[in-house]
Amino acid sequence: MKLKYAALVIGATFGLAGAAHAADFVIKFSHVVAQDTPKGKAAEYFKKLAEQRTKGRVQVQVFPNSQLYKDKEEMEALQLGAVQMLAPSLAKFGPLGAKEFEVFDLPYIFDNYDELHKVTQGPIGMQLLAKLENKGIKGLSFWDNGFKVMSANKPIKTPADLKGLKMRIQSSKVIEEQMRSMGALPQVMAFSETYQALQTGVVDGTENPPSNMYTQKMHEVQKHATVTNHGYLGYAVIVNKKFWDGLPADVRVTLEGAMKEATVYANKIAQQENEGDLAKIKASGKTQIYVPTAAERAAFKKALVPVHTKMDDRIGEGLVQLIYKQTGYTPQ
Repeated sequence: MKLKYAALVIGATFGLAGAAHAADFVIKFSHVVAQDTPKGKAAEYFKKLAEQRTKGRVQVQVFPNSQLYKDKEEMEALQLGAVQMLAPSLAKFGPLGAKEFEVFDLPYIFDNYDELHKVTQGPIGMQLLAKLENKGIKGLSFWDNGFKVMSANKPIKTPADLKGLKMRIQSSKVIEEQMRSMGALPQVMAFSETYQALQTGVVDGTENPPSNMYTQKMHEVQKHATVTNHGYLGYAVIVNKKFWDGLPADVRVTLEGAMKEATVYANKIAQQENEGDLAKIKASGKTQIYVPTAAERAAFKKALVPVHTKMDDRIGEGLVQLIYKQTGYTPQ
């Protein structure tokens, strides 16, 4: 009830703001990361394109850093119509009932961006987005963030080094199993609460792409990070279906074009930002960066790939096999 009330208040408030700017349609775009992350920059780029190309008929209001809603709240807010657009991490769709999206959380299912994009930009990705429509959600696109590093206050060179560590994760049964397979203790926690939890020792470590680690200043409270690149963190850009279907056809077509271009931009800068932010973390001297040898990476892969089979019943063996075929992946 509290969230529903907030939805009405926010809707009314920003509806008036939209009217004041003489826009025919207002899109409130909420997300939980910093404005200077790949997702934050891509959201601002979409805003720019959408407003320019609709000649001001559409106003996009971007709210970064959980200004409106935290991880667990934002999906309900979208379904209620309190916001019109989100770009949640793909793990967020599991609790919504679309467990197939947790396939992206499987460790080492993608070795590089080329393999990943064969899925997110191909028929499998489109089929996954279509599954959201019966939940009142229209999926528009996939945006990359990047591949994740492991961080903690102790060196991590082997899977055994994570044994007994309390590792913050986002809500994902796949990631829970991933951590348990190395003897770690997974702790589900909102992204916005992670820095403080690391700082106070509530958790020992976490996993994130370097851009999230750097922009949230997690490197200031983590002594070690290992470039495992074990898992992918990406987003699905989604809109409230009722709102989207209610837009005039010409506006929808214009916004789809803006989203297509914003996606190219998002995916281009994601790799650049993560490489740059990893270098900044290293330069800060606060976190020691370790790059595993080929043998050490193989040991992580050997420990984690069995998670694929363990999650077959949850995600669907057929989908996992389809991705193997699409990417040319061969389980070790």
